[in-house]
Amino acid sequence: MHNSDRSIHMAAARQRVEADMNAIGINETFIGELVDTFYGRVLAHPELGPVFDARLSGRWPDHLVKMKSFWSSVALRSGAYGGKPVQAHTGVANLTPELFAKWLELFAATLDDIAPSKAARDWFMATAARIAQSLTLSLFYNPALDDPALIVRK
Repeated sequence: MHNSDRSIHMAAARQRVEADMNAIGINETFIGELVDTFYGRVLAHPELGPVFDARLSGRWPDHLVKMKSFWSSVALRSGAYGGKPVQAHTGVANLTPELFAKWLELFAATLDDIAPSKAARDWFMATAARIAQSLTLSLFYNPALDDPALIVRK
């Protein structure tokens, strides 16, 4: 495929994705509302708030812009996000695998309150669950723990 053909093909694919997302209520406006509402709730959460605020204190506006770009890239294939999520979460003080479950619960509750459709809610939850699983595995999984030679036999 020639470069210009590839560019045309990619643009058409992006337009189809955007049209499909728009049909269920996912667009830049909703993504902005979701990020603002959700992270407002994160900050107020007794367990998530302190972990996030310790890392982002004084940088919340930048983080919200980054998260809007991230979700736009994921949902609308906008290409707006160029970060490295695993690296961004590496070394966060007091981050535990259990906090990802709490993050997902709060994300679900936020979507229950504001999602424009069940399809939009379901899409965001499935995507967020995959992302949380990927981050959890990247940050906390130790393949040596699955080594049968390390299993203590009684």
